[in-house]
Amino acid sequence: MKLKKYILILVASFTALGTWAQNATSSPTSRFGYGELNNNLPGAYRAMGGLGVGMRSNKVINPAQPASYTACDSMTFMFDVAGSFLYTNYGDSYGQTNKVNGNLEYITMQFPIWRQHIAMSLGVNPYSAVGYDFALNDSINSDYYYTQSYRGIGGFTQVYGGVSFNICNWVALGVNAYYMFGNIEQSRSLNFTNASMDSVRMTETLTANSLRLRYGVQVFHTFGKHSITLGGVFENKQPFSRMNYQQIETTTLDTITLIENGFEMPMMYGAGLSYAYNNRVLVGVDYMCHDWASANYFGQTNTLRKRHRWALGAEYRNDPTSRKYVDQLYWRVGLNYTTAYTNQYKEAEIGVGVGVGFPLRTSGTVINTTLEYGKRGSKDVLKENYLRLVINASISEHWFFKRKL
Repeated sequence: MKLKKYILILVASFTALGTWAQNATSSPTSRFGYGELNNNLPGAYRAMGGLGVGMRSNKVINPAQPASYTACDSMTFMFDVAGSFLYTNYGDSYGQTNKVNGNLEYITMQFPIWRQHIAMSLGVNPYSAVGYDFALNDSINSDYYYTQSYRGIGGFTQVYGGVSFNICNWVALGVNAYYMFGNIEQSRSLNFTNASMDSVRMTETLTANSLRLRYGVQVFHTFGKHSITLGGVFENKQPFSRMNYQQIETTTLDTITLIENGFEMPMMYGAGLSYAYNNRVLVGVDYMCHDWASANYFGQTNTLRKRHRWALGAEYRNDPTSRKYVDQLYWRVGLNYTTAYTNQYKEAEIGVGVGVGFPLRTSGTVINTTLEYGKRGSKDVLKENYLRLVINASISEHWFFKRKL
């Protein structure tokens, strides 16, 4: 009955995430490409700079690396839900603007299938988000004054199911199957102050459905109080199962629908390495690349750019066995560097994360809080600074055991 309850929560979250994703960003740069891309990482690892590929833990659900699921305890069901609040300051040489957004980040669950040999994970999270609304004033030869308005809303949400299995005591393989859906609506309008000039409004809508697979592998070894994990992930380039593009111009009411095969998800590959000591110290490094440059976008390649992401992070716990609560806290810090994937906005992003995990003594639940700071761009183009607070509850319950009579 408990499993059914959590599955119902997961199903109900599909609609909620589709709605909340519309409030995930207010950045003007989300008008390019498919919007702001989500890295789909658990809250605990976001505080560590956004690690994932080389991370393996029995306390964290890690959808970024499907091979990691078999790290869970053979009798434990895990459930993780996260929300965030985002404060953004962006501006250029003309001025600055502040925005506040809230978002449901993800809902995931994980459970063993056969002892510690096979495990499964299910979840839902946003893949991308579009949200902007701004206007520019200008004139033609100082005679005709006009306002250009830009507005966009929407994004893509993905549901995944993944399975992992240990092929031996030191190697695990895994695969995630994703179903992505959603729509992005963007509009541009040109309004003249002179009544003799006609105003123009153009609306563009992208509607998507996509299936894809992510493959993962981890090699791990424990020697004494030390353990090390090396991981890799890969996704092949995949055309959207269905992608419709519609353009409507209000002055002529012309509608143009482009072919469905003009869009592709990119090939992705990544590698990561982590080292742990005595359940107290954990450090890791990750690299991921999304080859958007070779993926079709409106029927053409090289209209987008390769997206590279480097991450470095660490976690410290003073003494997990101590009776002092402060000694049981998880202290995390990390940083990352991410290049842009669009040609219209090429500014890289630098981010820093810090966080604290608060374990509940009466259960296996950990409440993680993460504060992320990031910046990109310059006043000559568009400068952005943001603060994001992420709070997630990672719940662990012992379900799969036989009671003695």
